[in-house]
Amino acid sequence: QIQLVESGGGLVQAGGSLRLSCKAITRTFSAYAMAWFRQHPGKEREFVASIGWGGNTPYYADSLEGRFTISKDNDMNIMYLQMNNLEPDDTAVYYCAADWGAQIHKAPEFWGQGTQVTVSS
Repeated sequence: QIQLVESGGGLVQAGGSLRLSCKAITRTFSAYAMAWFRQHPGKEREFVASIGWGGNTPYYADSLEGRFTISKDNDMNIMYLQMNNLEPDDTAVYYCAADWGAQIHKAPEFWGQGTQVTVSS
């Protein structure tokens, strides 16, 4: 149905930027709602941002809007997360997720393997 592969994580200093990518293998990329989640060690996975099917209606966690930007390239089947002004608390494993719609913010059907983001002070 869909396969998701994240990339772009790494080590960055506080105040710096990273751009995460999620490559989707599917015949119907634009039909999925897509999202980014992140998980701190020992914590539950938390919602970061989402973008609706067809690339419309970006939505962000309240605490992250303004620093993070989600986007999609439907022709290339790639979703991005641009992260600016990074803080040490942004350190987490970031996951790409996909769903057919209503569950994208809570329990997406499909997940990538995750990519580590580490922000140094």
